[in-house]
Amino acid sequence: MIAYRAEYKYVISRNTKLFTVVLLPNENEQFPSVVIRTPYVDSLEVLTEEEICAQYLEEYVKWLENGYAVVIQHCRGRGKSDGDCIPYINERDDSRALYAWIREQHFYDGELFLKGGSYLTSVHYCAAPFDDDIKGAIFGAQDSERYNTCYRNGFLKKRLHGDWYVGMYKAKSKMKKHYTIGSFETLPLSNFTKAVFGEPSADFDEMLRSPKPTDVFWQTHTGGADARCATDDVKFPILFTTGFYDIYTGGIFDMWNKISAENRENCALVVSPYDHGDGFNEATGIAFPHGKRKEQFGADYEIKWFEHIRKNTKTPFEKGKITYYNLFENLWHTDDFKTSETMVSLPLGNETITYTYNPFDPPRFKGGLSCNFGGSVFQDKPNLRHDIISVYTSPFEKDAYVKGKMSAKLRISSDCEDTCFYVRVSIEKERGDFGLRDDITSLCYQLGDYVPNTLVDLTFNFDEHAFLIKKGERLRVDIASANAEHYVRHTNQKGLYSEQTTAKIAQNTVYLQDSTLVLPISC
Repeated sequence: MIAYRAEYKYVISRNTKLFTVVLLPNENEQFPSVVIRTPYVDSLEVLTEEEICAQYLEEYVKWLENGYAVVIQHCRGRGKSDGDCIPYINERDDSRALYAWIREQHFYDGELFLKGGSYLTSVHYCAAPFDDDIKGAIFGAQDSERYNTCYRNGFLKKRLHGDWYVGMYKAKSKMKKHYTIGSFETLPLSNFTKAVFGEPSADFDEMLRSPKPTDVFWQTHTGGADARCATDDVKFPILFTTGFYDIYTGGIFDMWNKISAENRENCALVVSPYDHGDGFNEATGIAFPHGKRKEQFGADYEIKWFEHIRKNTKTPFEKGKITYYNLFENLWHTDDFKTSETMVSLPLGNETITYTYNPFDPPRFKGGLSCNFGGSVFQDKPNLRHDIISVYTSPFEKDAYVKGKMSAKLRISSDCEDTCFYVRVSIEKERGDFGLRDDITSLCYQLGDYVPNTLVDLTFNFDEHAFLIKKGERLRVDIASANAEHYVRHTNQKGLYSEQTTAKIAQNTVYLQDSTLVLPISC
Protein backbone atom coordinates (compact mmCIF):
# COMPACT_ATOMS: atom_id res chain seq x y z
CA MET A 1 0.00 0.00 0.00
CA ILE A 2 1.32 3.44 -0.95
CA ALA A 3 2.15 5.57 2.10
CA TYR A 4 1.17 9.12 1.28
CA ARG A 5 2.67 11.70 3.59
CA ALA A 6 1.07 14.62 5.40
CA GLU A 7 2.88 17.09 7.62
CA TYR A 8 2.24 20.58 8.88
CA LYS A 9 4.45 23.63 9.11
CA TYR A 10 4.03 27.19 10.29
CA VAL A 11 5.15 29.42 7.43
CA ILE A 12 6.18 32.93 8.46
CA SER A 13 4.75 35.94 6.62
CA ARG A 14 5.33 39.40 8.03
CA ASN A 15 6.20 37.97 11.46
CA THR A 16 2.99 35.94 11.58
CA LYS A 17 2.79 32.13 11.68
CA LEU A 18 0.46 30.67 9.06
CA PHE A 19 -0.62 27.06 9.44
CA THR A 20 0.33 25.09 6.33
CA VAL A 21 -0.27 21.43 5.48
CA VAL A 22 1.93 19.65 2.93
CA LEU A 23 0.59 16.49 1.29
CA LEU A 24 3.10 14.39 -0.67
CA PRO A 25 2.77 11.23 -2.79
CA ASN A 26 5.97 10.04 -1.10
CA GLU A 27 8.82 11.48 0.90
CA ASN A 28 11.81 11.49 -1.41
CA GLU A 29 10.75 12.76 -4.84
CA GLN A 30 9.89 16.13 -6.33
CA PHE A 31 6.40 16.97 -7.56
CA PRO A 32 4.33 19.72 -9.16
CA SER A 33 2.66 21.56 -6.30
CA VAL A 34 -1.02 22.52 -6.16
CA VAL A 35 -1.33 25.61 -3.95
CA ILE A 36 -4.51 26.35 -1.97
CA ARG A 37 -5.05 29.10 0.57
CA THR A 38 -8.37 29.21 2.44
CA PRO A 39 -10.09 31.19 5.21
CA TYR A 40 -13.06 28.84 5.47
CA VAL A 41 -11.66 26.57 8.16
CA ASP A 42 -13.59 27.51 11.27
CA SER A 43 -14.63 23.90 11.87
CA LEU A 44 -10.97 22.83 11.90
CA GLU A 45 -9.89 25.23 14.61
CA VAL A 46 -10.87 22.78 17.38
CA LEU A 47 -8.94 19.89 15.84
CA THR A 48 -5.29 19.05 16.44
CA GLU A 49 -2.79 19.69 13.69
CA GLU A 50 -2.45 15.94 13.19
CA GLU A 51 -6.21 15.51 12.84
CA ILE A 52 -6.31 18.25 10.22
CA CYS A 53 -3.50 16.59 8.28
CA ALA A 54 -5.40 13.29 8.30
CA GLN A 55 -8.59 14.99 7.10
CA TYR A 56 -6.81 16.77 4.23
CA LEU A 57 -5.01 13.55 3.30
CA GLU A 58 -8.36 11.85 2.78
CA GLU A 59 -9.84 14.83 0.93
CA TYR A 60 -6.99 15.22 -1.58
CA VAL A 61 -5.98 11.59 -2.08
CA LYS A 62 -6.91 11.69 -5.79
CA TRP A 63 -4.41 14.49 -6.35
CA LEU A 64 -1.69 12.46 -4.64
CA GLU A 65 -2.56 9.41 -6.71
CA ASN A 66 -1.94 11.52 -9.81
CA GLY A 67 1.48 12.64 -8.63
CA TYR A 68 0.80 16.11 -7.22
CA ALA A 69 1.97 17.61 -3.99
CA VAL A 70 -0.81 19.65 -2.38
CA VAL A 71 -0.02 22.62 -0.14
CA ILE A 72 -2.94 24.00 1.87
CA GLN A 73 -2.62 27.09 4.03
CA HIS A 74 -5.11 28.64 6.46
CA CYS A 75 -5.36 32.35 5.76
CA ARG A 76 -4.18 34.79 8.37
CA GLY A 77 -6.42 34.84 11.42
CA ARG A 78 -8.41 31.75 10.40
CA GLY A 79 -8.24 28.14 11.52
CA LYS A 80 -4.83 27.40 13.00
CA SER A 81 -3.10 30.50 11.62
CA ASP A 82 -2.14 33.41 13.84
CA GLY A 83 -2.96 37.07 13.31
CA ASP A 84 -6.15 38.97 12.58
CA CYS A 85 -8.31 38.31 9.54
CA ILE A 86 -9.05 41.56 7.75
CA PRO A 87 -10.34 40.59 4.30
CA TYR A 88 -7.88 41.03 1.42
CA ILE A 89 -5.43 43.31 3.27
CA ASN A 90 -2.60 40.78 3.83
CA GLU A 91 -3.27 38.29 1.05
CA ARG A 92 -0.68 39.59 -1.39
CA ASP A 93 2.19 39.31 1.09
CA ASP A 94 0.96 36.02 2.51
CA SER A 95 0.43 34.35 -0.89
CA ARG A 96 3.80 35.41 -2.21
CA ALA A 97 5.46 34.30 1.02
CA LEU A 98 3.92 30.85 0.61
CA TYR A 99 5.04 30.56 -3.02
CA ALA A 100 8.57 31.52 -1.98
CA TRP A 101 8.55 29.00 0.86
CA ILE A 102 7.50 26.16 -1.44
CA ARG A 103 10.36 26.98 -3.80
CA GLU A 104 12.80 26.25 -0.98
CA GLN A 105 11.37 22.83 -0.14
CA HIS A 106 12.86 19.48 -1.12
CA PHE A 107 9.67 18.41 -2.96
CA TYR A 108 9.54 21.47 -5.28
CA ASP A 109 10.08 20.43 -8.90
CA GLY A 110 9.87 23.90 -10.46
CA GLU A 111 6.13 23.90 -11.15
CA LEU A 112 3.35 25.58 -9.18
CA PHE A 113 -0.36 25.22 -9.97
CA LEU A 114 -2.83 27.60 -8.35
CA LYS A 115 -6.27 26.40 -7.34
CA GLY A 116 -9.18 28.20 -5.74
CA GLY A 117 -12.80 29.18 -5.77
CA SER A 118 -14.35 32.42 -4.52
CA TYR A 119 -12.06 34.02 -1.91
CA LEU A 120 -9.63 31.12 -2.43
CA THR A 121 -9.15 32.54 -5.91
CA SER A 122 -8.88 36.15 -4.72
CA VAL A 123 -5.82 35.30 -2.62
CA HIS A 124 -4.06 34.25 -5.83
CA TYR A 125 -5.23 37.28 -7.84
CA CYS A 126 -3.67 39.47 -5.15
CA ALA A 127 -0.25 37.94 -5.90
CA ALA A 128 -0.17 39.05 -9.55
CA PRO A 129 1.86 39.51 -11.68
CA PHE A 130 2.60 35.81 -11.57
CA ASP A 131 6.08 34.29 -11.62
CA ASP A 132 7.36 32.03 -14.39
CA ASP A 133 7.13 28.81 -12.39
CA ILE A 134 3.33 29.09 -12.17
CA LYS A 135 2.28 26.76 -14.96
CA GLY A 136 -1.50 26.65 -14.67
CA ALA A 137 -4.50 27.62 -12.60
CA ILE A 138 -8.12 26.89 -11.79
CA PHE A 139 -9.78 30.18 -10.88
CA GLY A 140 -13.36 29.62 -9.82
CA ALA A 141 -16.25 31.97 -9.19
CA GLN A 142 -14.35 35.16 -8.45
CA ASP A 143 -14.08 38.56 -10.12
CA SER A 144 -10.72 40.31 -9.95
CA GLU A 145 -12.39 43.74 -9.94
CA ARG A 146 -12.98 44.48 -6.26
CA TYR A 147 -15.53 47.21 -6.99
CA ASN A 148 -17.87 44.59 -8.44
CA THR A 149 -17.69 42.63 -5.20
CA CYS A 150 -18.86 45.62 -3.20
CA TYR A 151 -21.11 47.66 -5.48
CA ARG A 152 -23.50 47.61 -8.40
CA ASN A 153 -23.78 51.04 -9.99
CA GLY A 154 -23.16 52.81 -6.69
CA PHE A 155 -25.36 50.55 -4.55
CA LEU A 156 -23.61 48.64 -1.78
CA LYS A 157 -24.21 44.89 -2.04
CA LYS A 158 -25.09 44.42 1.61
CA ARG A 159 -26.03 40.75 1.10
CA LEU A 160 -22.71 40.02 -0.58
CA HIS A 161 -19.71 42.02 0.55
CA GLY A 162 -21.42 43.62 3.53
CA ASP A 163 -22.74 40.51 5.29
CA TRP A 164 -19.66 38.48 4.35
CA TYR A 165 -17.17 41.12 5.55
CA VAL A 166 -18.79 41.28 8.98
CA GLY A 167 -18.39 37.52 9.35
CA MET A 168 -14.78 37.54 8.17
CA TYR A 169 -13.51 40.54 10.13
CA LYS A 170 -11.24 39.37 12.96
CA ALA A 171 -13.26 36.15 13.07
CA LYS A 172 -10.80 34.32 15.29
CA SER A 173 -10.68 37.05 17.92
CA LYS A 174 -14.23 36.13 19.00
CA MET A 175 -15.07 39.83 19.31
CA LYS A 176 -18.71 40.59 20.01
CA LYS A 177 -20.30 42.02 16.90
CA HIS A 178 -23.44 44.09 17.32
CA TYR A 179 -24.89 43.12 13.97
CA THR A 180 -28.01 42.18 12.09
CA ILE A 181 -28.60 42.70 8.37
CA GLY A 182 -30.69 45.70 9.43
CA SER A 183 -27.48 47.38 10.58
CA PHE A 184 -26.97 48.43 6.98
CA GLU A 185 -30.04 50.67 7.24
CA THR A 186 -28.31 52.78 9.90
CA LEU A 187 -27.96 56.46 9.00
CA PRO A 188 -25.34 57.65 8.60
CA LEU A 189 -23.80 54.41 7.36
CA SER A 190 -20.35 55.91 7.94
CA ASN A 191 -20.76 54.86 11.60
CA PHE A 192 -21.26 51.21 10.63
CA THR A 193 -17.95 49.61 11.64
CA LYS A 194 -17.66 51.51 14.91
CA ALA A 195 -21.21 50.52 15.83
CA VAL A 196 -20.87 46.88 14.78
CA PHE A 197 -17.26 46.09 15.73
CA GLY A 198 -16.74 48.66 18.46
CA GLU A 199 -13.80 49.99 16.43
CA PRO A 200 -13.30 51.54 13.01
CA SER A 201 -12.19 49.36 10.09
CA ALA A 202 -10.25 51.69 7.83
CA ASP A 203 -10.62 49.74 4.58
CA PHE A 204 -14.39 49.18 4.98
CA ASP A 205 -14.95 52.79 6.01
CA GLU A 206 -13.08 54.03 2.95
CA MET A 207 -15.03 51.59 0.76
CA LEU A 208 -18.26 53.17 2.02
CA ARG A 209 -16.96 56.56 0.89
CA SER A 210 -16.21 55.20 -2.61
CA PRO A 211 -19.43 54.21 -4.42
CA LYS A 212 -18.08 54.96 -7.90
CA PRO A 213 -15.53 52.78 -9.74
CA THR A 214 -13.58 55.94 -10.58
CA ASP A 215 -13.04 56.81 -6.91
CA VAL A 216 -9.38 56.81 -5.85
CA PHE A 217 -9.88 54.03 -3.31
CA TRP A 218 -10.19 51.40 -6.06
CA GLN A 219 -6.73 52.30 -7.33
CA THR A 220 -5.11 51.49 -3.99
CA HIS A 221 -3.89 48.26 -2.39
CA THR A 222 -6.81 48.18 0.05
CA GLY A 223 -9.22 48.78 -2.83
CA GLY A 224 -7.97 45.77 -4.77
CA ALA A 225 -5.55 47.37 -7.21
CA ASP A 226 -3.16 44.40 -6.75
CA ALA A 227 -5.77 41.97 -8.07
CA ARG A 228 -7.20 44.13 -10.85
CA CYS A 229 -6.35 42.81 -14.31
CA ALA A 230 -4.55 39.86 -12.68
CA THR A 231 -5.28 37.56 -15.60
CA ASP A 232 -5.14 40.04 -18.50
CA ASP A 233 -1.63 39.10 -19.59
CA VAL A 234 -1.19 35.59 -18.21
CA LYS A 235 0.86 33.17 -20.27
CA PHE A 236 -0.22 29.98 -18.48
CA PRO A 237 -3.50 28.11 -19.07
CA ILE A 238 -6.40 29.01 -16.77
CA LEU A 239 -9.66 27.19 -16.26
CA PHE A 240 -12.25 29.76 -15.22
CA THR A 241 -15.49 28.49 -13.70
CA THR A 242 -18.71 30.28 -12.85
CA GLY A 243 -22.46 29.83 -13.06
CA PHE A 244 -25.18 31.90 -14.65
CA TYR A 245 -26.38 32.58 -11.09
CA ASP A 246 -22.97 33.09 -9.57
CA ILE A 247 -22.39 36.36 -7.72
CA TYR A 248 -19.67 37.33 -10.21
CA THR A 249 -20.99 36.12 -13.56
CA GLY A 250 -20.65 39.41 -15.42
CA GLY A 251 -17.21 40.15 -14.00
CA ILE A 252 -15.84 36.76 -14.99
CA PHE A 253 -17.11 37.21 -18.54
CA ASP A 254 -15.38 40.61 -18.53
CA MET A 255 -12.14 38.98 -17.41
CA TRP A 256 -12.40 36.38 -20.15
CA ASN A 257 -12.97 39.01 -22.81
CA LYS A 258 -9.98 41.08 -21.63
CA ILE A 259 -7.49 38.26 -22.13
CA SER A 260 -5.68 38.58 -25.44
CA ALA A 261 -6.92 36.29 -28.20
CA GLU A 262 -3.53 34.54 -28.23
CA ASN A 263 -3.50 33.79 -24.50
CA ARG A 264 -7.18 32.92 -24.44
CA GLU A 265 -6.48 30.03 -26.82
CA ASN A 266 -4.82 28.24 -23.87
CA CYS A 267 -7.68 28.88 -21.43
CA ALA A 268 -11.27 27.76 -20.97
CA LEU A 269 -14.38 29.17 -19.29
CA VAL A 270 -17.13 26.87 -17.99
CA VAL A 271 -20.54 28.23 -16.97
CA SER A 272 -23.08 26.05 -15.18
CA PRO A 273 -26.78 26.91 -14.69
CA TYR A 274 -26.31 27.27 -10.93
CA ASP A 275 -25.07 29.63 -8.24
CA HIS A 276 -21.79 30.53 -6.51
CA GLY A 277 -21.28 27.02 -5.20
CA ASP A 278 -22.51 25.32 -8.39
CA GLY A 279 -25.69 24.39 -6.54
CA PHE A 280 -29.27 25.51 -5.93
CA ASN A 281 -32.02 25.47 -3.34
CA GLU A 282 -34.11 22.39 -4.07
CA ALA A 283 -37.20 23.87 -2.45
CA THR A 284 -37.19 27.10 -4.45
CA GLY A 285 -35.05 26.46 -7.54
CA ILE A 286 -34.76 24.19 -10.56
CA ALA A 287 -32.66 21.06 -10.93
CA PHE A 288 -31.25 21.15 -14.46
CA PRO A 289 -30.31 17.73 -15.94
CA HIS A 290 -26.51 17.23 -15.78
CA GLY A 291 -26.21 20.87 -14.81
CA LYS A 292 -23.39 20.60 -12.28
CA ARG A 293 -19.88 20.55 -13.66
CA LYS A 294 -19.03 17.32 -11.87
CA GLU A 295 -22.18 15.66 -13.23
CA GLN A 296 -21.29 16.49 -16.82
CA PHE A 297 -17.50 16.45 -16.86
CA GLY A 298 -16.62 14.07 -14.03
CA ALA A 299 -15.55 14.55 -10.43
CA ASP A 300 -11.89 14.76 -11.49
CA TYR A 301 -12.19 17.45 -14.17
CA GLU A 302 -9.82 19.72 -12.23
CA ILE A 303 -7.11 17.05 -12.16
CA LYS A 304 -7.66 16.45 -15.86
CA TRP A 305 -7.15 20.16 -16.55
CA PHE A 306 -3.73 20.17 -14.89
CA GLU A 307 -2.84 16.82 -16.45
CA HIS A 308 -3.54 18.29 -19.86
CA ILE A 309 -1.16 21.17 -19.14
CA ARG A 310 1.62 18.90 -17.94
CA LYS A 311 1.22 15.87 -20.21
CA ASN A 312 -0.81 17.13 -23.16
CA THR A 313 -3.58 14.65 -22.37
CA LYS A 314 -7.14 15.30 -23.49
CA THR A 315 -8.66 18.37 -21.88
CA PRO A 316 -12.17 18.14 -20.41
CA PHE A 317 -13.03 21.52 -21.98
CA GLU A 318 -12.25 22.95 -25.38
CA LYS A 319 -9.61 25.63 -25.00
CA GLY A 320 -10.19 29.12 -26.31
CA LYS A 321 -13.96 28.60 -25.96
CA ILE A 322 -16.76 29.02 -23.45
CA THR A 323 -18.58 25.87 -22.40
CA TYR A 324 -21.98 26.81 -21.01
CA TYR A 325 -25.34 25.36 -20.09
CA ASN A 326 -28.35 26.67 -22.00
CA LEU A 327 -31.16 26.81 -19.46
CA PHE A 328 -34.52 25.23 -20.34
CA GLU A 329 -33.04 23.73 -23.48
CA ASN A 330 -31.05 21.78 -20.86
CA LEU A 331 -27.99 21.20 -23.01
CA TRP A 332 -24.30 22.10 -22.74
CA HIS A 333 -22.76 24.06 -25.62
CA THR A 334 -19.23 25.13 -26.49
CA ASP A 335 -18.56 28.17 -28.69
CA ASP A 336 -17.28 31.76 -28.59
CA PHE A 337 -20.47 32.96 -26.89
CA LYS A 338 -20.80 35.80 -29.35
CA THR A 339 -23.87 37.94 -28.76
CA SER A 340 -26.32 37.68 -31.61
CA GLU A 341 -26.70 40.68 -33.89
CA THR A 342 -30.46 40.06 -33.79
CA MET A 343 -31.75 42.33 -31.04
CA VAL A 344 -35.46 42.14 -30.36
CA SER A 345 -37.11 45.07 -28.58
CA LEU A 346 -40.21 44.23 -26.54
CA PRO A 347 -42.61 46.96 -25.36
CA LEU A 348 -43.47 47.05 -21.67
CA GLY A 349 -47.02 48.35 -21.99
CA ASN A 350 -49.01 51.50 -22.75
CA GLU A 351 -49.58 52.95 -19.28
CA THR A 352 -48.09 55.70 -17.17
CA ILE A 353 -47.83 54.56 -13.55
CA THR A 354 -46.92 56.68 -10.54
CA TYR A 355 -46.13 55.04 -7.22
CA THR A 356 -44.90 56.10 -3.81
CA TYR A 357 -41.44 54.90 -2.87
CA ASN A 358 -40.92 54.98 0.89
CA PRO A 359 -37.31 54.23 1.89
CA PHE A 360 -38.49 53.41 5.43
CA ASP A 361 -40.47 50.49 3.96
CA PRO A 362 -38.63 49.43 0.79
CA PRO A 363 -39.57 46.43 -1.38
CA ARG A 364 -37.51 43.24 -1.43
CA PHE A 365 -37.02 40.48 -3.98
CA LYS A 366 -36.13 36.81 -3.72
CA GLY A 367 -32.85 35.43 -5.05
CA GLY A 368 -29.59 37.25 -5.66
CA LEU A 369 -29.42 36.19 -9.35
CA SER A 370 -25.97 37.12 -10.76
CA CYS A 371 -25.06 39.95 -8.37
CA ASN A 372 -25.72 38.70 -4.85
CA PHE A 373 -25.85 35.48 -2.87
CA GLY A 374 -28.99 33.40 -3.30
CA GLY A 375 -28.94 32.33 -6.93
CA SER A 376 -32.27 32.14 -8.71
CA VAL A 377 -35.58 31.12 -7.18
CA PHE A 378 -39.22 31.32 -8.09
CA GLN A 379 -40.51 34.82 -7.48
CA ASP A 380 -43.34 36.22 -5.40
CA LYS A 381 -46.59 36.89 -7.21
CA PRO A 382 -46.59 39.91 -9.57
CA ASN A 383 -47.58 43.37 -8.36
CA LEU A 384 -47.01 42.16 -4.81
CA ARG A 385 -46.92 45.68 -3.40
CA HIS A 386 -48.13 49.13 -4.34
CA ASP A 387 -44.54 50.11 -5.18
CA ILE A 388 -43.76 47.21 -7.53
CA ILE A 389 -44.87 47.37 -11.17
CA SER A 390 -45.06 43.92 -12.78
CA VAL A 391 -45.65 43.61 -16.52
CA TYR A 392 -45.58 40.62 -18.86
CA THR A 393 -44.50 40.50 -22.47
CA SER A 394 -46.81 38.98 -25.05
CA PRO A 395 -46.50 35.19 -25.33
CA PHE A 396 -43.68 34.16 -27.65
CA GLU A 397 -45.00 32.87 -30.96
CA LYS A 398 -42.10 30.46 -31.38
CA ASP A 399 -39.10 29.17 -29.46
CA ALA A 400 -36.45 31.84 -28.88
CA TYR A 401 -32.86 31.35 -27.72
CA VAL A 402 -31.47 34.24 -25.70
CA LYS A 403 -27.67 34.42 -25.54
CA GLY A 404 -25.67 37.38 -24.37
CA LYS A 405 -26.63 40.54 -22.50
CA MET A 406 -30.22 41.65 -22.20
CA SER A 407 -30.92 45.32 -21.54
CA ALA A 408 -33.84 47.54 -20.69
CA LYS A 409 -34.76 51.19 -21.10
CA LEU A 410 -37.15 52.97 -18.77
CA ARG A 411 -38.58 56.41 -19.32
CA ILE A 412 -39.16 57.82 -15.86
CA SER A 413 -39.61 60.93 -13.77
CA SER A 414 -39.44 61.71 -10.04
CA ASP A 415 -40.28 64.57 -7.73
CA CYS A 416 -36.86 64.16 -6.02
CA GLU A 417 -33.40 65.31 -7.06
CA ASP A 418 -32.26 61.70 -6.85
CA THR A 419 -33.91 58.32 -6.46
CA CYS A 420 -33.47 54.68 -7.45
CA PHE A 421 -34.93 52.45 -10.13
CA TYR A 422 -34.59 48.69 -10.08
CA VAL A 423 -35.48 46.19 -12.84
CA ARG A 424 -35.81 42.41 -12.51
CA VAL A 425 -36.53 40.04 -15.40
CA SER A 426 -38.08 36.57 -14.88
CA ILE A 427 -39.43 33.83 -17.12
CA GLU A 428 -42.91 32.40 -16.75
CA LYS A 429 -43.02 28.68 -15.97
CA GLU A 430 -45.81 26.37 -14.84
CA ARG A 431 -44.49 26.39 -11.30
CA GLY A 432 -44.14 30.17 -11.23
CA ASP A 433 -41.91 32.95 -12.49
CA PHE A 434 -38.21 32.07 -12.32
CA GLY A 435 -35.71 34.90 -11.87
CA LEU A 436 -33.28 35.63 -14.69
CA ARG A 437 -31.49 38.94 -14.19
CA ASP A 438 -31.62 42.27 -12.36
CA ASP A 439 -29.98 45.68 -12.42
CA ILE A 440 -30.14 48.80 -10.31
CA THR A 441 -29.16 52.43 -10.73
CA SER A 442 -29.96 55.91 -9.48
CA LEU A 443 -30.70 59.10 -11.37
CA CYS A 444 -27.54 60.92 -10.34
CA TYR A 445 -25.29 57.88 -10.73
CA GLN A 446 -26.33 57.47 -14.36
CA LEU A 447 -27.14 61.06 -15.36
CA GLY A 448 -24.89 63.15 -13.12
CA ASP A 449 -27.65 65.53 -12.11
CA TYR A 450 -31.42 65.45 -12.35
CA VAL A 451 -34.05 68.19 -12.34
CA PRO A 452 -37.17 66.98 -10.51
CA ASN A 453 -40.22 66.12 -12.64
CA THR A 454 -38.15 65.91 -15.83
CA LEU A 455 -38.73 62.95 -18.15
CA VAL A 456 -35.47 61.03 -18.73
CA ASP A 457 -34.39 57.63 -19.97
CA LEU A 458 -32.43 55.18 -17.82
CA THR A 459 -30.65 52.13 -19.22
CA PHE A 460 -30.22 48.79 -17.45
CA ASN A 461 -27.61 46.30 -18.58
CA PHE A 462 -27.88 42.71 -17.42
CA ASP A 463 -25.10 40.17 -17.07
CA GLU A 464 -24.63 37.48 -19.70
CA HIS A 465 -27.13 34.65 -19.84
CA ALA A 466 -28.19 31.78 -22.12
CA PHE A 467 -31.70 30.34 -21.95
CA LEU A 468 -34.58 29.11 -24.06
CA ILE A 469 -37.97 30.81 -24.12
CA LYS A 470 -40.47 28.22 -25.31
CA LYS A 471 -43.40 28.98 -27.55
CA GLY A 472 -46.26 30.38 -25.50
CA GLU A 473 -44.10 31.48 -22.56
CA ARG A 474 -43.80 35.08 -21.41
CA LEU A 475 -41.16 37.18 -19.69
CA ARG A 476 -42.04 39.20 -16.62
CA VAL A 477 -40.44 42.56 -15.81
CA ASP A 478 -40.65 43.95 -12.27
CA ILE A 479 -39.91 47.63 -11.77
CA ALA A 480 -39.38 49.19 -8.35
CA SER A 481 -37.22 51.72 -6.52
CA ALA A 482 -35.38 49.32 -4.22
CA ASN A 483 -34.36 45.75 -3.62
CA ALA A 484 -33.65 46.07 0.07
CA GLU A 485 -32.99 42.35 0.44
CA HIS A 486 -29.70 42.66 -1.44
CA TYR A 487 -28.76 46.35 -1.80
CA VAL A 488 -28.87 49.33 0.55
CA ARG A 489 -32.07 51.28 0.02
CA HIS A 490 -31.94 54.71 -1.64
CA THR A 491 -32.91 57.58 0.66
CA ASN A 492 -34.14 59.83 -2.19
CA GLN A 493 -31.46 62.28 -1.13
CA LYS A 494 -28.73 63.53 -3.41
CA GLY A 495 -25.10 63.01 -2.41
CA LEU A 496 -22.82 60.43 -0.80
CA TYR A 497 -25.03 57.75 0.72
CA SER A 498 -22.78 56.85 3.64
CA GLU A 499 -22.93 60.42 4.97
CA GLN A 500 -26.70 60.89 4.68
CA THR A 501 -28.61 61.28 7.93
CA THR A 502 -32.19 61.46 6.67
CA ALA A 503 -34.49 59.96 4.07
CA LYS A 504 -37.65 61.17 2.39
CA ILE A 505 -40.51 59.75 0.36
CA ALA A 506 -40.51 59.99 -3.45
CA GLN A 507 -43.24 59.99 -6.06
CA ASN A 508 -41.77 58.07 -9.00
CA THR A 509 -43.35 57.62 -12.41
CA VAL A 510 -42.67 55.03 -15.11
CA TYR A 511 -43.85 55.61 -18.68
CA LEU A 512 -44.31 52.06 -19.86
CA GLN A 513 -45.36 53.14 -23.35
CA ASP A 514 -41.84 54.49 -23.88
CA SER A 515 -39.99 51.66 -22.08
CA THR A 516 -38.58 48.46 -23.58
CA LEU A 517 -36.82 45.19 -22.85
CA VAL A 518 -34.17 44.24 -25.42
CA LEU A 519 -33.19 40.61 -26.01
CA PRO A 520 -30.27 39.18 -28.01
CA ILE A 521 -31.99 36.37 -29.90
CA SER A 522 -29.74 33.61 -31.23
CA CYS A 523 -30.67 31.43 -34.18
